[in-house]
Formats: sequence, C-alpha cells, structure tokens
Amino acid sequence: MVIKRIATLWESLVIFFAGLWLVVRIILEYFGFISDGNDRTTGIKDLREEYKKANYK
Repeated sequence: MVIKRIATLWESLVIFFAGLWLVVRIILEYFGFISDGNDRTTGIKDLREEYKKANYK
C-alpha cells in the first residue's frame, strides 16, 4: 500500500516537472535564448515584423 502511494507520488512529480520544463522551454524559445533547430521562433518574429511593416488597420 505504501509502495503504491510512493510510486503514484513519484509519477505525479515526474509529470509535473516534465510539464514545467516544457513551459520553460517554450518561453526560452519564444524569446530566442534557445532554438530547436527548426527556427520556428525566428519565423514567428519575422511574421510579426512583416505585420508591423504592412501597417494593417
């Protein structure tokens, strides 16, 4: 019984920290501190700059 609770707690912590790492990585990619190699972040920034230049109203 106790071992099952410890296993459940451990699995919950693993999932929590995996989700936390995912959020941190997304934030770091968004601001350009890290890159996943696909340059998705720079693509988003380029689109944002083009949108500003086009001056849509």
